Amino acid sequence: MSRVTLAQWQMLAAVVDHGGFARAAEAIHKSPSTLNHAVHKLEEQLGVAVMEPVGRQVRLTEAGELLLRRARQLLENAASLEDVATRLAEGLEAEVVLAVDQIFPPDALARALEAFSAAYPHVRVQLHETVLNGGIEMLYDASADLVVSGISAQGFLGEPLVRVHFVAVAHPEHPLHRLGRPLDLRDLEQHRQLVVRDSALRQSMDAGWLKAEQRWTVSHLQTSIDMLERGLGFAWIPETRLRQALAEGRLAQLPLAAGGSREYPVQLIHRDRDRAGPATHALAEALKVAVAACPPGEPFEAVE
Repeated sequence: MSRVTLAQWQMLAAVVDHGGFARAAEAIHKSPSTLNHAVHKLEEQLGVAVMEPVGRQVRLTEAGELLLRRARQLLENAASLEDVATRLAEGLEAEVVLAVDQIFPPDALARALEAFSAAYPHVRVQLHETVLNGGIEMLYDASADLVVSGISAQGFLGEPLVRVHFVAVAHPEHPLHRLGRPLDLRDLEQHRQLVVRDSALRQSMDAGWLKAEQRWTVSHLQTSIDMLERGLGFAWIPETRLRQALAEGRLAQLPLAAGGSREYPVQLIHRDRDRAGPATHALAEALKVAVAACPPGEPFEAVE
């Protein structure tokens, strides 16, 4: 056990920060003799001189500088711990579990988490990147506090959040582009479609056009995009994930006569809005604000 108390380190830091015992005593409402005694007691307990006289002033010794630098970290951690304890006593959650469908705009998600972190730096976030029924299954299992999904959950009221635009794309040199004409679904049937696997463990589902004779199923949207850029198939992908690839010519939208672009509504669902803590409500609000704050021209639309 440490023989030196946090109060002793705090008084030493005050003496240093305020340039002497008298000023420190006035600043922290202690008598100079109390501060002097605390510092000398600290030196006695540690067996190391932490301050030395310089004329009528005192300054840290080399050992004192090292020890106080470490002590300041200890003081900051202690203050942080007390802040967390206070927030927990007020009902603040220690952790929020967020399940977000991979179609949700990644930039909006990053902005929301950044804003939430600034307001609640001590609350842990468990982020699950889900597909289709994956987030809804977590909702039914009571293993997620918030779910962002394009699928409705029976028995839960969702709040409209954003409409995400999908486009059918393939590598510019893909045989479908070489046809040089508007495409129909019969053209697609002869080529490989890339789809993302439902992350639900029990009731998985397929979504989108799935009549291609060849089909590869992957677990993440980014894997599908990587394969598209290698010319290994075609797929419908959220436009938010394609901006750079389309701009740089690594992918190109398929000239479908119909169905080349789609729109999916995405909603925000609370597991239990009434019993949710302040951090869960703050994260939900951060998601809504992040979507609403996106500049015009983004390939999705915030839902009012």
